[in-house]
Amino acid sequence: MELSRRDFIKVSGAGIGGFFLFDALKPEAALAIGQPNKLPLRKTRGEMTTICPYDASGCGFIVANEDGKVVNIEGDPEHPINNGAGCAKGQSIRELDAQNSRRLKQVLYRAPGASQWQEQTWDWAISEIAQRIRNTRDASFVQMDSAGNLVNRTEAIASLGGSALDNEECYLLVKLMRALGLVYIEHHARI
Repeated sequence: MELSRRDFIKVSGAGIGGFFLFDALKPEAALAIGQPNKLPLRKTRGEMTTICPYDASGCGFIVANEDGKVVNIEGDPEHPINNGAGCAKGQSIRELDAQNSRRLKQVLYRAPGASQWQEQTWDWAISEIAQRIRNTRDASFVQMDSAGNLVNRTEAIASLGGSALDNEECYLLVKLMRALGLVYIEHHARI
């Protein structure tokens, strides 16, 4: 019997599909669905489940805290997306902890051409950011295009959303960006 490449691929695909289908139909697999968690959370240590904020995959993690400080983060083996695994970014969630000794707690600003960072207040930073957005928008705002159509836009500012934002925050962010006249609004999960 002579097989063409196409027939070989068909037979191989059917064989592999049958293997996985046979494995999924075992009675033990069906019985495992209704079983309780194998690794119950240890409430004495203050363990809670959470979702990774990084790449929008929705991986689950178990965060343990003692005395209000994060002491351990590990993949949730009962989570259907990652089954206890986690990428390098997900495993570094501990760096987000407010008690992290390496986390910045104040605003640092380095003026153009300066070599040193200066501490600034949050009020200064917020008003400075708002003023820079307004100056850029005012300098680049286009009311009418070359054909005389009303466009009311700026192409000098862009917005890039992240997976740590939920749907409601994304909705509000896009509303604000559209109100400012932004054209380039994107989300990093699409890039």
